[in-house]
Amino acid sequence: MQIGPYRLSNNLILAPMAGITDRPFRELCRKMGAGLAVSEMLSSNPRVWQTEKSMNRMNHEGESGIRSVQIAGSEPELMAQAAKLNVDNGAQIIDINMGCPAKKVNKKLAGSALLQDPALVARILDAVVKAVEVPVTLKIRTGWDVENKNGVEIARIAQSSGIQSLAVHGRTRSCMFKGGVEYDTIKAIKDAVDIPIIANGDICNEDDALRVLEYTGADGIMIGRAAQGNPWIFQQIQCFLENGKRLKKPSVTEQSEVLLTHMRGLYELYGEFSGVRIARKHVGWYVTAHDESRGFRRTFNAIEDANEQLEALTDYFSSLHEQSQDFSHVA
Repeated sequence: MQIGPYRLSNNLILAPMAGITDRPFRELCRKMGAGLAVSEMLSSNPRVWQTEKSMNRMNHEGESGIRSVQIAGSEPELMAQAAKLNVDNGAQIIDINMGCPAKKVNKKLAGSALLQDPALVARILDAVVKAVEVPVTLKIRTGWDVENKNGVEIARIAQSSGIQSLAVHGRTRSCMFKGGVEYDTIKAIKDAVDIPIIANGDICNEDDALRVLEYTGADGIMIGRAAQGNPWIFQQIQCFLENGKRLKKPSVTEQSEVLLTHMRGLYELYGEFSGVRIARKHVGWYVTAHDESRGFRRTFNAIEDANEQLEALTDYFSSLHEQSQDFSHVA
């Protein structure tokens, strides 16, 4: 898959998710097979650019792969400034957020709220594309609500504005993350334009990926929530699409190694105090399948020290490994 001058290693993309797709997680997903990992959403409001949160999100020091940075806002001039700033900070692709359904974003008329105003969409896209020399991409939903699905119209505006690829989450803003995904609409958008289309929504495994690609004709797929605590989903899907083979689920030991690497990356980026707290949600996703009673998560969430978190995880996965070995002997 090609975006501007960049040839992706495959057509599997990690979706931008606020508070989740930070640098450690992007690095991990790239190592696990993602052809592109898009950053967390960055506000176009200059007043927040110097906050610790924004500084962390704009930090791409030592980052591998193609650096795609998502920006959000509703004012063309500010969006253009934000694009320039992030290119200066190392962004190689600028992605525009017109898909976020969160109320705190939409009340500022940003994210998917922009789909209500195609003329403003056109002005924003035009301003950002003209402001930078790197490729500009866009993420949208199928419309504002079920009575106002204008995804095809927005896709045509995007293409005429110079957008290099378009990711489509197959639900309206009002649907949030509930209900079925409109793969018919994604297919209609793909048929309406010539730029690469990336399908997003409820792609949770190899079968979903193949079905969506074949049905919609999309050039790539974008995976969000299904990658939380499950970064190896990319290599599993890649292997299946390329070879028709299914990779075995990572062993408990392999899962432990990935999680510990992720935790150390969080501590390095955020420092121990914030890193320990951010680690808790990620650990919750990783251990969901093992910790049905939630006992370990309750214990882990009370830990305030990074080394103690690592020790607790090491001990927990060691016990899981021993249990799996005992089970295999019995079998």
